[in-house]
Amino acid sequence: MHTETKTIQELSLKAVDLVGNKTNEIERYCWIVVHEHIHGVKPLEYDIREIDEELYLSVLQTAKEIVSTSK
Repeated sequence: MHTETKTIQELSLKAVDLVGNKTNEIERYCWIVVHEHIHGVKPLEYDIREIDEELYLSVLQTAKEIVSTSK
């Protein structure tokens, strides 16, 4: 598996695991896991450090697909 694709899959699965049954908050959890991946720590309440938007959107799309197929 391509490294970038593997990273997206792993981050998406982590976000889905964290979100649990609160799937309406999937955007937030995807942002959290991408932030942690890039900066090495989970974000603080008002953390404004940049994240890779393309990576975030890919993780979000994949996580939404995982959630929709698991229902």
